[in-house]
Amino acid sequence: MKVSQTKPLLPLRDIVIFPSMVVPLFVGREKSIKALQEVMKSDKSIILVAQKNSEVDEPENKDIYGYGCLSKVLQLLKLPDGTVKVLVEGTKRVKILEVQKKDDSYLKCEIEIVEDTNKTKDLDSFAQNLIKKFEKLLILNKRDLADSIGNIKKIKDASQIADNIASNLNLQIFEKQELLEMFDLKARLEKIFSLVDKESSVISVEKKIRGR
Repeated sequence: MKVSQTKPLLPLRDIVIFPSMVVPLFVGREKSIKALQEVMKSDKSIILVAQKNSEVDEPENKDIYGYGCLSKVLQLLKLPDGTVKVLVEGTKRVKILEVQKKDDSYLKCEIEIVEDTNKTKDLDSFAQNLIKKFEKLLILNKRDLADSIGNIKKIKDASQIADNIASNLNLQIFEKQELLEMFDLKARLEKIFSLVDKESSVISVEKKIRGR
């Protein structure tokens, strides 16, 4: 029996938050700022979910994806222009059961936590191979992500490795959302492996063309 709970909701325009990620966000919408102020009074946990269309200013149920990330606010800073900078850490995948308007001041949602399935011991070595493959991609791409790869190499948990690499890949929002919604850990790792592969071969072909 899954237990549902109700939490304030913060829709995001151009980013998908994964568990174990620490990300700075700039928040300007009044309802979103109110939701953040509300969680700062309690346990600082909030649901972060990507919008299907970043142009929508007042997102409702139909405008956001059905899965998001339970997250903790680590730091909150009010900026002189009225916007708020927050540092958030994703903790768990969640299914959004229902979005509720809290007397028009901010959005709340009823959620249930979703755990990984198909989590087997042999995935640890697969995840380590994925790190090596991702590191080669960074070298190929000449992207200065020494910090990212350094942090990823320290992680031992296959699920966290998958989510960290997924968040660093050059993907569209809907593609990242697909990875967030993959609860089968084996399938998720395989999918990320093929995405890294694809990105690597695209860069290799571009380099060959430039070389000519």
